[in-house]
Amino acid sequence: MPTYESLAHFLRDWKGLTAAQKSAFLVAVAQFIADLRTGQGFRRGLRVKKMQGHPDIWELTWAPDGRATFSYGTPVQDGEPPIIWRRIGTHDIFGRP
Repeated sequence: MPTYESLAHFLRDWKGLTAAQKSAFLVAVAQFIADLRTGQGFRRGLRVKKMQGHPDIWELTWAPDGRATFSYGTPVQDGEPPIIWRRIGTHDIFGRP
């Protein structure tokens, strides 16, 4: 399983989510991890892509208006890229990813 860490902004954002939003994100993360393991790219529904204007930050869609941003860290285990969760919420997080 990929290692991960969460930035302080992510943890603050997480506390503001509803239980349903948290649940939807965790389902998306399970799919995200499964896709990372296959190495075949991410499923279309997650809409994982690099953010414009932020070359090392990626975005993930976990609900119609649910977004999370992340970056890749330095590998700790062979073949397991660590994920650094940066922000989570609605489109509003894109102002400060």
